[in-house]
Amino acid sequence: MSDIKKNIINFINNKGSVSVKNIIDTFGLSRQAIQKHLSELVEAGEIEKIGRTPRVYYSIKVTSRIKPVFKITPETEKTINENYLIITPAGEVKNGLEGFAYWCERNNLPLEKTAEEYVKTLAKYNVWKKDGLIDSTEKIKTSFDKVGLDKMYYCDFYSIERFGKTKMGQFLLYAKQSQDRKLMKKISDEVRTSILGLIEKYKIDAVGFIPPTVKREVQLMKELRISLALPLREMSIVKARTEIVVPQKTLNKIEDRMENARKSIFVTDNNISKNILLIDDAVGSGATLNETALQIKRLGLCSGKIIGLAITGSFKGFDVISEV
Repeated sequence: MSDIKKNIINFINNKGSVSVKNIIDTFGLSRQAIQKHLSELVEAGEIEKIGRTPRVYYSIKVTSRIKPVFKITPETEKTINENYLIITPAGEVKNGLEGFAYWCERNNLPLEKTAEEYVKTLAKYNVWKKDGLIDSTEKIKTSFDKVGLDKMYYCDFYSIERFGKTKMGQFLLYAKQSQDRKLMKKISDEVRTSILGLIEKYKIDAVGFIPPTVKREVQLMKELRISLALPLREMSIVKARTEIVVPQKTLNKIEDRMENARKSIFVTDNNISKNILLIDDAVGSGATLNETALQIKRLGLCSGKIIGLAITGSFKGFDVISEV
């Protein structure tokens, strides 16, 4: 390591966290030279970059130089690497075994034993998956007296017992809360194959996106619609402006969620379609999708089937995803 790199590391270590300007002012080098040294130090794992332009800071990366050896089977490691993801309180994305080890350490759990338990728990939930989708039609049929949806699917569960939010659950929560377009694009990429599969299977000729309730500068459903760019006619579905905005996630009773959807979401479309796909971000009770489907059928705008799809859904009750 060059002397300048060592000096930069010592400077960062003494200050805690610094900006590029801090380093330039201290060492008197050009911005280009400093950026090159910082990039190489980040790549080497000596320091870490925090934030985005224009507010970027660098700090010492606190990690062990000795990679821990875990006594887990290759199959277990493969499953964790393919399925596990955690977003830390500091906003770092940790994938696979690295993320799982981080979670175990924070919860003071033995990694090897917990890893086997995670794989078993995941297998229990994956029983419900077929061709990358979870069929929740029966749940809808038993939840409502009047059912407008002919089929209902999730791309994934929002969370699983003990281990919390799934990878998709993590993406969804933080994409909405932080209004992060990159995460929204990641969600689009993850669900695209499943959506195209449904379009082909049910010969879908129109799609409707459930409008958001909470006003945000960057809306997930809008970004999803743009990113997916589905080759279908889009139904016009709007959210009415009420005197006081009441998000579905604040309602605990299924009857309240039904009333909320019935009196705030309106289909403003005159075109008749054969098979329609309705897409929502997160489904707990399924009230919004079901009420929208009932409205479409009352208006005589569907001559075939209405298929509901949520990015994530709950396994048992609907209150578990009230945070999104």
